[in-house]
Amino acid sequence: MEITTGPPEVRVPASAEATDTVGTAEAVLSKRTGAPVRLADAEDLGGSDRSVVMRVRIAASPFELPRTVVVKHYGECPVEARSDPFAHEAASCQLTTALPPEARVGPELIAHDAAERLLVLEDLGRGSTLADVLFADDPRVAERALLAWARALGRLHCTTAGCEADFDALMRRLGAKSWTDPVADDIVRSVGELPELLSQTLGVDTPPLMVERLTAAAELLESSRYRAFSPSDICPDNSLVTGSSGVRFLDFEWGCVRDVAMDAAYLQYPFPSSWCSYALPANLAESMLSTWRSEIVEVWPELDDDAVLMPRLFNAQLLWVWVSTWWFLPRTGETDRPIDLHMPSPRRSTALVDRWRHLRSDADRADMADVAEFADRVVDALVDRFGAGALHLQPYPAFRTE
Repeated sequence: MEITTGPPEVRVPASAEATDTVGTAEAVLSKRTGAPVRLADAEDLGGSDRSVVMRVRIAASPFELPRTVVVKHYGECPVEARSDPFAHEAASCQLTTALPPEARVGPELIAHDAAERLLVLEDLGRGSTLADVLFADDPRVAERALLAWARALGRLHCTTAGCEADFDALMRRLGAKSWTDPVADDIVRSVGELPELLSQTLGVDTPPLMVERLTAAAELLESSRYRAFSPSDICPDNSLVTGSSGVRFLDFEWGCVRDVAMDAAYLQYPFPSSWCSYALPANLAESMLSTWRSEIVEVWPELDDDAVLMPRLFNAQLLWVWVSTWWFLPRTGETDRPIDLHMPSPRRSTALVDRWRHLRSDADRADMADVAEFADRVVDALVDRFGAGALHLQPYPAFRTE
């Protein structure tokens, strides 16, 4: 998504693409309402190589429908794909739409069709995304938005606690034989593959005790009593900042059920799978954690106890640092490029150094000297390879001072 400081530029999708999607959406809505529905004024909202996403106006309908809706039309799922993003999004939207309106933190699902691979969703409007706010110039607005993001995440976890059986049933109804958290799959792979990569590219050998720590931490990926629905990809550009409803999450293509510590750790570093991963002011991450925690203790009061939460949170942070290093560490012969070439991203080495330095501090506080020592070695090796510039991750633009 392009970062702007105002409303997005209206783009008209390619005529053939728009005609196909609008025609399909009209048929799906007409079937849903039992009467003809006509759509007009298609506006391209970006989409991806997996789907076409557009805002359309309800031009004619005998029933009361919103003035505009968002249509998301998926292409066929590749045979070799691990998961079907349409099934994940359709099941996720069904799950969250079933929540009371005041508890929803995503768009309402108005209609869908599995055969056509199409969703019709509530139009949440043209508000700024969290990324827009972080790349603007008002630190107070950015801080409020981040705390609202953390509150929305906690509210989502509270209202979907124990929903795994429901989510599984929705996925199966959409034709998925099973569902998986794609991050969990990558973490399992990274535990086995990153040690060799660290040795080849940085000359750092991974001690057996570190592998044991990772294997133990990966137990978070299995069943526990602290599981709830997660949008999975809760990056700043998938989070809409609204005036009346707080933060609303968009894009559930990899929605899943997982341990809530994985999402809580995601806001600590922050956003380790995203292109939008700059530094936060001191103590703001702790404030975000406290805000999230104030919501979830309604369901899991024991997580208000540091002795219960912090070891789980540390394990989740360890897994995020490990898997993001596996994702982003430049391989032999690769350049140290930005995380995303088309976005205002930090360089990969800089983001990784910052994460490993944070992990070192967290390990010191957790009395895990072996993890802290290993993190020190990785930081030193990254700086040796990529230069001292890797030591300085800038804050988000909203928090930069002249």
